[in-house]
Amino acid sequence: ATMVQKYQSPVRVYKHPFELIMAAYERRFPTCPLIPMFVASDTVNEYKSEDEAIHVIERRCKLDIDAPRLLKKIAGVDYVYFVQKNSLNRRERTLHIEAHNETFSNRVIINEHCSYTVHPDNEDWTCFEQSASLDIKSFFGFESTVEKIAMKQYTSNIKKGKEIIEYYLKQLEEEGITFVPRWTPPVACKSESSTSHPRRPVSPAINIPESATKEGLSNKEILNSSSSPSEPTAGTPDDKLDADYIKRYLGDLTPMQESCLIRLRQWLQETHKGKIPKDEHILRFLRARDFNIDKAREILCQSLTWRKQHQVDYILDTWNPPQVLQDYYAGGWHHHDKDGRPLYVLRLGQMDTKGLVRALGEEALLRYVLSINEEGLRRCEENTKVFGRPISSWTCLVDLEGLNMRHLWRPGVKALLRIIEVVEANYPETLGRLLILRAPRVFPVLWTLVSPFIDDNTRKKFLIYAGNDYQGPGGLLDYIDKEIIPDFLGGECMCEVPEGGLVPKSLYRTAEELENEDIRLWTETIYQSASVFKGAPHEVLIQIVDASSVITWDFDVCKGDIVFNIFHSKRAPQPPKKDSLGAHSITSPGGNNVQLIDKVWQLGRDYSMVESPLICKEGESVQGSHVTRWPGFYILQWKFHSMPACATTNLPRVDDVLASLQVSSHKCKVMYYTEVIGSEDFRGSMTSLESSHSGFSQLSAATTSSSQSHSSSMISR
Repeated sequence: ATMVQKYQSPVRVYKHPFELIMAAYERRFPTCPLIPMFVASDTVNEYKSEDEAIHVIERRCKLDIDAPRLLKKIAGVDYVYFVQKNSLNRRERTLHIEAHNETFSNRVIINEHCSYTVHPDNEDWTCFEQSASLDIKSFFGFESTVEKIAMKQYTSNIKKGKEIIEYYLKQLEEEGITFVPRWTPPVACKSESSTSHPRRPVSPAINIPESATKEGLSNKEILNSSSSPSEPTAGTPDDKLDADYIKRYLGDLTPMQESCLIRLRQWLQETHKGKIPKDEHILRFLRARDFNIDKAREILCQSLTWRKQHQVDYILDTWNPPQVLQDYYAGGWHHHDKDGRPLYVLRLGQMDTKGLVRALGEEALLRYVLSINEEGLRRCEENTKVFGRPISSWTCLVDLEGLNMRHLWRPGVKALLRIIEVVEANYPETLGRLLILRAPRVFPVLWTLVSPFIDDNTRKKFLIYAGNDYQGPGGLLDYIDKEIIPDFLGGECMCEVPEGGLVPKSLYRTAEELENEDIRLWTETIYQSASVFKGAPHEVLIQIVDASSVITWDFDVCKGDIVFNIFHSKRAPQPPKKDSLGAHSITSPGGNNVQLIDKVWQLGRDYSMVESPLICKEGESVQGSHVTRWPGFYILQWKFHSMPACATTNLPRVDDVLASLQVSSHKCKVMYYTEVIGSEDFRGSMTSLESSHSGFSQLSAATTSSSQSHSSSMISR
């Protein structure tokens, strides 16, 4: 297997004229004390043009590679020879360097190209660039070792390159050489040369204010102060990145990391002609995949496609969050932490997740979270400018005061997981730190449900404080300045984040209303909706393979009263035939209605009831679970609840009659969600709940005898 490694450097800018840099560069030969492995070099070939504008020199360089003795023994060599060809053009003021290995050239192919050129915006500055490729075809079975050694040697040399030039510049200065005149054509053939080689027009050197360079601004920002600050790379040739810009805006990257960024960015420019993400965002995807360029490219492309498909950029510029969100979503931006990262405060414990999902649907909730993330990206960029150093992530402070069973509502958790998934995929490496405060005893449950969905890198950034621990040592003050600790955490700073609170049920919307929302980011919704008619219940089949699974359900009775049952059957019911639904087959869209229990089946013979029937009134939300004892088929059934006649006489009571008249057209509506959980996962969450609440039973208004079936139904009224 052959391995090809590529390297591409950023542009390094020396604020010295080309000729002086050349004088410094020449001093590296024939040997250079700063590069111990560079033992010797001999000139093999040399060519000079008559006017001395062109000077080509070919050298054979002898390197003592720092490799294990054993490897050298196996390879049978002490030194590695390289051929280096330097082509200097004094007229154009360029130096091109080509190098390749002579030793082992049939096993390993190393090619390197470097260039020194004049800075396009300032002719008294010099740019340096370097690219290389390493292709290991075979090496006595030590291919990966050789690759590691080569990469290590190479990257350390890249770092040295700049120091060496600076060392010799200093040496020149100490000898009193601070200026080397430019090449001029020999006088004899002046008239001829000026026609054949017109000198480049000289652009006036721009005086860079001293203070600006001290402040760490890169020259390009000053030169192009007119261009928009969001593209600070405007001054580099062909839209390349320069080393100073990387350090100032993107941080300290190793040479290989810089190379990955530059290559991925180049690839994007070639393939995505339109809009390509900002450098710091490309870098986030690389970090998320440990700088594996192929993996990073894959997730970045998926994210770009996702943005395009869902018009994310457009949504965020044009979408106004509904009032419900502004009133009840208890989160907002609040200054910054001690590292200068934007700080987002979320009072999750005060937030009615269920109410928000029901009033808005997941769509709007997801969109709102996306707009928060986009705002986060914008704030990072802003803070990078303000604090004078790269800031690429934010800190999130989550206050769990008030967290309770309502937050374990399964569809809410499911919505949360889906949101986390979308955010992880499209905003990687944006969370710098997550501070979780006032975690109640219920928290471990939520954590076990959510943590598998969170990337390992991200999980390392979580700090969790129970109760008031955040006020103690190692607490909040380590991360956030005293002046901005929010009032609700005992600080002095007024925090504008909404208080949250329960979303009024009057704002809840039905599945159909949510279905008709304009922009959709997800195709399927969590909830199913069903219609139940007199004589035509709605039934859902769940097949259980592992005897001790847990069936969980969560439903809202939108209209009418119903009876909820759960049955077990050893044999599979026949799939429903469409015509068997009779008159009810023409139900409204979204109002599905399915019967599975065959009319000839007898309760107790063909199927059995595993929970007592539960009567649920209009407007009720019901949650429950059943631990299965046997494999086979379980049927959840929602049945029309007909009014019982008066117990004492068999005559119907007046209010019963009136009530039954109010149930228009004998149709009920249910929105439901079911899920089967492995008992292990469920038991974990049950036991930790019991420690904090002694089970669901206390909370539940209608508890079926939980001793016999370990199950209970909880109704949150």
